[in-house]
Amino acid sequence: MQHTSNPYAYGRAHSNYSGTPPLASVPLASAPGLVHPVPHQPVGQFMTSAPVQEDGKIYGLVIELMDPNTREGALLELSKKREQYDDLALVLWHSFGIMPALLQEIVSVYPLLSPPNLTAHVSNRVCNALALLQCVASHSETRQLFLNAHIPLFLYPFLNTTSKTRPFEYLRLTSLGVIGALVKQNDNNTVIHFLLSTEIIPLCLRIMETGSELSKTVAIFIVQKILLDETGLTYICHTYERFYAVGTVLSNMVNQLVETQAVRLLKHVVRCYLRLSDNLRAREALRACLPEPLRDQTFNTLLKGDMVTKRCLTTLLNNLNEP
Repeated sequence: MQHTSNPYAYGRAHSNYSGTPPLASVPLASAPGLVHPVPHQPVGQFMTSAPVQEDGKIYGLVIELMDPNTREGALLELSKKREQYDDLALVLWHSFGIMPALLQEIVSVYPLLSPPNLTAHVSNRVCNALALLQCVASHSETRQLFLNAHIPLFLYPFLNTTSKTRPFEYLRLTSLGVIGALVKQNDNNTVIHFLLSTEIIPLCLRIMETGSELSKTVAIFIVQKILLDETGLTYICHTYERFYAVGTVLSNMVNQLVETQAVRLLKHVVRCYLRLSDNLRAREALRACLPEPLRDQTFNTLLKGDMVTKRCLTTLLNNLNEP
């Protein structure tokens, strides 16, 4: 990605993504996993949306989380029920000792990350725990509490892994699902502020370039939601280094999409570029470095039936052509 002009030169002395690990070059194997979740709908009263018998089953499984001997089975069963039981997040958060038990499941895996020794069985178990955290992150009444406890930071070691084996890919994908659950909500300004104080952007950027298609999709969804927030856009465009880090990965993704024709990813890439063009300095830079395939109708056939994305691309090009 070449810049013929540098409207960001003023920002080189500011903080950048110096902590970003080196980008891997080998794509990870595709793995099944959790896409960004459907948010739970707020409920009027605590524990009123399920029959009493179902309540008892949920309570029993939650109690089993406290016992290391029964925890694995309880994790599996509760992860299956999380979409069926609206108040599960409230039960998990407000039950004594449950959140520490879930965090214990997470930190117990850290020694297996480097050198990479994660088995499929261990990965599935910790991913069931992450699925319950995703449930808590999605709920309107527990989301802020989840952030206040800085629980997302416990997931970053998983996002920072580079092994391309299926257990690691599944672990990264499920961890991304938790962050995706946070940013998917409409009232996510406090979430964005929290994430910008962490290393989530460089972690997502690496996954966007080297992950499986599904992991790339969730990672770019997170970056897109950050960009859509005014604070997030200003943060990324504040220095040349930040803009260049995001722009380089997006450009590389465009070049990959010429080969893979992954329309779901292309939609997010176009929307990220469109949002960047709302910033005047970024717009000036994009005039010089927007990838040619987005200018020369390379993706016309791929976007044939997607009028929304085609309009976004047209608006992007119009923005860049404005004086």
